[in-house]
Amino acid sequence: MQHPLARAGVIGLAVALSACSVIQEDKIDYKSAKKASTLEVPPDLTQLSKDTRYTTTQDKSVSALALQAGQNQVLAVERAAPLQVGDVQILREGDKRWLLVDRPVDQLWEPAREFWLDHGFNLEQEKPDLGILETDWAENRAKLPQDVLRKTLGKVFDSLYSTSERDKFRTRLERRPDGKTEIFISHRGMEEVYTSSQKDSTIWQPRPADPELETEFLRRLMIKLGTSEEQSKALVASATAQGSASRAVQIITVGDAPALAVQEPFDRAWRIVGVALDRTGFTVEDRDRSKGLYYVRYVAANQPQTSKEKQGWFSRKFGSKKKAENQPHQYQIAVRSEGQTSQVVVLNAQGQPETAQVAQSIVRVLADDMK
Repeated sequence: MQHPLARAGVIGLAVALSACSVIQEDKIDYKSAKKASTLEVPPDLTQLSKDTRYTTTQDKSVSALALQAGQNQVLAVERAAPLQVGDVQILREGDKRWLLVDRPVDQLWEPAREFWLDHGFNLEQEKPDLGILETDWAENRAKLPQDVLRKTLGKVFDSLYSTSERDKFRTRLERRPDGKTEIFISHRGMEEVYTSSQKDSTIWQPRPADPELETEFLRRLMIKLGTSEEQSKALVASATAQGSASRAVQIITVGDAPALAVQEPFDRAWRIVGVALDRTGFTVEDRDRSKGLYYVRYVAANQPQTSKEKQGWFSRKFGSKKKAENQPHQYQIAVRSEGQTSQVVVLNAQGQPETAQVAQSIVRVLADDMK
């Protein structure tokens, strides 16, 4: 989307050269939406509630164990053998891929941090104790039209050009008991759309997570960790060739509270819940794998918020005036094992089952990503 000043000055030439425009979507060239901030503790972030059309398929109380007995879909998740070069492996289940590296988190933190800075991002969250790095919103400048007009003016007035999309990435480094580290990269996207047929105003709304974009950044991170360009491409190609499969996830009711029944044992359920929380923008304040708990903040709102009120045009577009209505609340996401199946339950800050409407919203958001 071009700045109004650029459109006013060159509209005639733009029409004449429009046939030459080519969107180079196969390249990555990110530029942060705002200047890097000084080093400080990240402010509290109000999070995005993902728009979802996932429908409830179970209205009566039922356990995941009962679903295993035949009241659910057949389990269909691939169990791909890990692919490895040196101490770096790539693993895959469904559309989710992640790295397994035979190094402790403290040896991987700084390379992971440098990785995002090298790719043109600013870091909005840095939590070494949780192993979480999160970028700010940035645009992929490689998606700008590469026509004669921009090649001429863009080099001088590059800020006059902008895409209608923004991306944010979260990297999670999770320690394993054996000393190895699992690395997950999750994507969140926003797009600017017109609100009327007259095209006189726009809003920013969520767009689906892009698993292939996540994979591409995992591949590039592999190179940062010591694999070659050719090796990284071969590993990703091998993982892709193995295909993908669906996962049986069902919304159920436990007592009076909504929950999820997942056809996975605890370790896999814990992993996919973590990825879903990353992709859908929850703030993960802490996690305790031994208790199966993620401690999160969540706000049920249709628009994302920024951490500060005045940060330029991008913040104004993403901001909201209804602060009192959009404050995040603390919840616990509990993953409970029942043999080869698991339940995912929303608890309030005190650890009691959450029965309010927000619990239904959280369950649907997670189910939409996990299915």
